[in-house]
Amino acid sequence: METPGLWNIAAHEPDRVALVDPTGATVTYGELVARADRYGRGLQAMGLRPGDAVVMLLPNSADLVAFYFAAFETGLYIVAVNWHLTGPEIAYILKDSEAKGFVAGAEFAAAARQAADEAELPASARFSVGDIEGFRPLSELGAGEVGAPDVRTSGGPMLYTSGTTGRPKGVRRPLTGADPYDVPLASSGFFALFGLKPFDDHVHICGSPLYHTAVLNFVAISIQLGHKVVLMDRWEPEEMLRLIQEHRVTHSHMVPTQFHRLLALPEDVRSSYDVSSLRNMIHGAAPCPLEIKRRMLDWWGPVVTEYYAATEGGGTMISGGQWLSKPGSVGLPWPNSVVKVLGDDGAELPVGERGQVYMRMGGSSFEYHHAPEKTREARVGDLFTLGDIGYLDEDGYLFLCDRKSDMIISGGVNIYPAEIEGELVVHPGVEDVAVFGVPHEDWGEEIKAVVQPVDGVVADDALTADIMAFAAERLAKFKLPKSIDYVAALPRDPNGKLYKRKLRDPYWQSRTTAI
Repeated sequence: METPGLWNIAAHEPDRVALVDPTGATVTYGELVARADRYGRGLQAMGLRPGDAVVMLLPNSADLVAFYFAAFETGLYIVAVNWHLTGPEIAYILKDSEAKGFVAGAEFAAAARQAADEAELPASARFSVGDIEGFRPLSELGAGEVGAPDVRTSGGPMLYTSGTTGRPKGVRRPLTGADPYDVPLASSGFFALFGLKPFDDHVHICGSPLYHTAVLNFVAISIQLGHKVVLMDRWEPEEMLRLIQEHRVTHSHMVPTQFHRLLALPEDVRSSYDVSSLRNMIHGAAPCPLEIKRRMLDWWGPVVTEYYAATEGGGTMISGGQWLSKPGSVGLPWPNSVVKVLGDDGAELPVGERGQVYMRMGGSSFEYHHAPEKTREARVGDLFTLGDIGYLDEDGYLFLCDRKSDMIISGGVNIYPAEIEGELVVHPGVEDVAVFGVPHEDWGEEIKAVVQPVDGVVADDALTADIMAFAAERLAKFKLPKSIDYVAALPRDPNGKLYKRKLRDPYWQSRTTAI
């Protein structure tokens, strides 16, 4: 019987394909392990020891995956950095994580140099894929070394939350001390939630940046379980369909904005690709509008699965079939996961009553690195919260309303922008939309919508009137936007995360702003 685990598979099937690089080049398990071992030996030769941290600023690539597994097998914390950050923002993470090594792609040379200099990182700890002045080529790390690193113990990701409020927080868990050659039960168990077994002819496609927690986990676990991984560096809807057909893809991790763009393809384009190989297309990270979800289920069938979870641990899941009977829900708690809805006083709320959602994963612990106060603020007892508002129904299914920080209070009424956004985004002229509160003299706040029109659609008074009429048929009067502004593009990262504060702040910086 085949034994899962990157190094186990490489030992028995070195020619098995582990991943397909965005360039189309294939990397076998044997090749991936050879590179990971070489980098791992190089890191140890630099003096890095279990518990130290390394930082990656890389595009989706085989180099990123090999470096990840090198750090993983040598007991290091791996920090994958959002490459949209500026040099000073990256420098903060280098310093906060106490990084002993830094590898960056030439695409991000300016920010990488600035960050390394500001963090006073020694030249010996700087590596690059491609040319960056003052950085050594990653290919030199462990050059001439062969075989497994001398010290082998499991490391783990230390990923920084997006930092939409204040500085980003590094989520750091105690290292397990486990043998990295063994697949952690938490990894295989997590995939088992979605019916994803080891081997079984599975192929995973990754179209989102690997600096995201779930995206990195899905790729790493897929490889550990013998699933071929197809990497995309820049996600394009038709290219994804082409790759699904070519590689007989079975599963992926996606976000609702990708669904929206897929559905925007002409019907003849969508129907020209064979997606019958799909078994479980998993999405999370952002609320999915009900109509978008229904259309994806109509197209791909019940293989569309939703989950709600956090870097910090714990979560819920709902299959396509369950969702059709509980539309809008994000599902039931995972086995070993606890989900509760609490009031502002920390007391558990009854069925159907909205409050802050708290979670716990059995036996899991974490802390925000160098931020004990942030750890305390997120917790009630052994439960933690992401700041989301929701409720549980009589069957224990969780429904999310919005982020507490995004909730609008107008005339004393709580209004949840996510619900409004979910209706407006299906208007044929709307490519993307954000809804938030802006100052109002009498009501405290009123509802503002900021719309990114579909390419070719003119942002004028006629479009505003049409969107308002469309909304009036679908939303109660108190939920209707009082005004609509237009932008060329909403500030989202490639994984669909909306930086709403960037839109909202200008309206609050001056209360004389015309609205």
